[in-house]
Amino acid sequence: MGSAFPARSLQAIEQAIRETEATHAGQIRFAVEASLDLAALRSNQTARERAIEIFAQLRVWDTKYNTGVLIYLLLADRDVEIVADRGIHAKVGHAAWESICRDMEAAFRQGQFETGVIAGIHAVGSHLQRHFPGKPAALNELPDSPIVV
Repeated sequence: MGSAFPARSLQAIEQAIRETEATHAGQIRFAVEASLDLAALRSNQTARERAIEIFAQLRVWDTKYNTGVLIYLLLADRDVEIVADRGIHAKVGHAAWESICRDMEAAFRQGQFETGVIAGIHAVGSHLQRHFPGKPAALNELPDSPIVV
C-alpha cells in the first residue's frame, strides 16, 4: 500500500478533502483497502458490498444534511466504489457516481493513484457544491483524513 499511497499522498488527499469541503455542506471520506480478507473472498463479497459496509462503519450516513459520500478503493482490483447518502444521491444519481469511479480507475491503470483520488474528490465536491452550496459555520462532521483499512 505504501508505494501507491505514501504518507505524503495521504496528506495531499486529506488536504483536498478539507479544501473541497470548505465550499459545500457535504462530507467526503476516502478509504483504501489493499485486498479483501479471506472470509470476504470465501463469501464472494463484492467491492460494492464492502464499500457499503465501510460506509456504515465510518458512519458516513450520519450527517446533518444526508450528504456524506464515501470513495472506496479496493487496491488489489483497482476497483472504485462511491457510496452516497440519500440527500446527495437523490440529486446526483448512480450514473454520475459511476462516471467518477471509471475516471479514477483510468488514472490508477496509469499508476496515478494520488492524482486519481484527488480528481475524484474534486468531482464529488463539485456535485456537492452544486446541490448543497456554502459551508455552515464550523460544520465538519466527519474526519477528513483518509482511512487505510
